[in-house]
Amino acid sequence: MKEMQYHYDKMSAAIAYIVENFKSQPGLEEVAAHVNMSDFHFQRLFTEWAGVSPKKFLQFITTQYLKSKIRDVQNLPEAAELAGLSTQSRVYDHFVTLEAMTPAEYKLGGKGLSILYGVHETPFGQCFIAITKRGVCSMAFLGELDETGALEEAKNNWPAADFQEDKIATANIIHQIFHGNRANKIHLLVKGTNFQVKVWEALLRIPGGSLATYSQIAQEIGRPGAERAVGNAVGNNPVAFLIPCHRVIRKEGGLGGYHWGLTRKYALLGCELSRSTLMTETA
Repeated sequence: MKEMQYHYDKMSAAIAYIVENFKSQPGLEEVAAHVNMSDFHFQRLFTEWAGVSPKKFLQFITTQYLKSKIRDVQNLPEAAELAGLSTQSRVYDHFVTLEAMTPAEYKLGGKGLSILYGVHETPFGQCFIAITKRGVCSMAFLGELDETGALEEAKNNWPAADFQEDKIATANIIHQIFHGNRANKIHLLVKGTNFQVKVWEALLRIPGGSLATYSQIAQEIGRPGAERAVGNAVGNNPVAFLIPCHRVIRKEGGLGGYHWGLTRKYALLGCELSRSTLMTETA
């Protein structure tokens, strides 16, 4: 598992360097040297991790390309319909179902709820996850936020719940998310306002390989003009990756913010867009 973290650390450092020096178009040799690897080893490791070469990956995270993906579809139903035309797209995307706490349960703050948590290695770095019998209730990539901070965030969201560390139980869910049969359902249990839940539900309708803007999300939930409120709800997403807030960008192609770091957002989007393109090419 430490090897997986090593791979991600190297890849994220490479992505950060590529993004920072994009105008000078750094070549393979320069990027490899920056992460203290040989050209051959870096090329092989990056391709194993992302599914494409570093040069190809770079094409998927340019502002111009990201902006073009927004223009591919005008609304989320259209994006979902297009993705649904490909069986491979359906297999690639998780089948995620979301359940929101009732108003009465919301007021109780998770009283009577047993929450198991753990930290695990993933292809995108260390990840904190908390689960209940009703589904995943919290997920956060670690970085600037450490394990203690992630646990504190989860406890703040569920102040009356009983938290217990159980890495065996949570490892099974992490494996299903990142390495298992992605056709299997992943259940989520979230606690939020009606507006937040509507935004998170809209995020679930953005297919892998597609992007949406804050404005499109606002239109989707029937609140045109509420981009700022949508942005706040996106930023308060309690379940990283599974509720794909990383697929929301600015209309001019900029990434906007990301609670778990912009480099990780580039990594997530680059991998998704490259895999989606490969599926389309081989379909």
